[in-house]
Amino acid sequence: MMTTTDPPWLSVSGSARTWLVAAAQTWEDTDVSEQYMQQALAQPDIGLDVLVSAYRYYFYKNNNVLALEMALTVCDLIQKNEQWPTDWASLKPLLADQLDHEMVRLYLSAYGAAGLLLARLGDLERAQTIADHVKQIDPKEFAGELLLNILNAPAEDD
Repeated sequence: MMTTTDPPWLSVSGSARTWLVAAAQTWEDTDVSEQYMQQALAQPDIGLDVLVSAYRYYFYKNNNVLALEMALTVCDLIQKNEQWPTDWASLKPLLADQLDHEMVRLYLSAYGAAGLLLARLGDLERAQTIADHVKQIDPKEFAGELLLNILNAPAEDD
């Protein structure tokens, strides 16, 4: 049961929930909140909700390496749980046909975020591939077109 002090997006139960609430409540103190996030991730049998919370936490804290790791873990777990193919040629039509499905949307959101994170980390080739993939599904919804525009923008004159 959520209390009025809990963040409204928190749907996790068990001990991981306690640590996620603590991380949210200490957001301004990154050192402390990150320790709480690590505790949440260290709990046994964490689920998708905890991993999504972690990837978003690290994304907004600009910890690109951990955010990328968590986003890719979210994608891998969704693919495994949904028994989706791992090759893009087989996965693409499945995603396109089920765009209103919650797991498809979550997958594409995490996948698009992974592309942005790869760009932040300088892996422009992999970022470009992800942006191309996401744009094939929905050009505007999951930042594929935006990321492609950023990656392909002409260098500005000084």
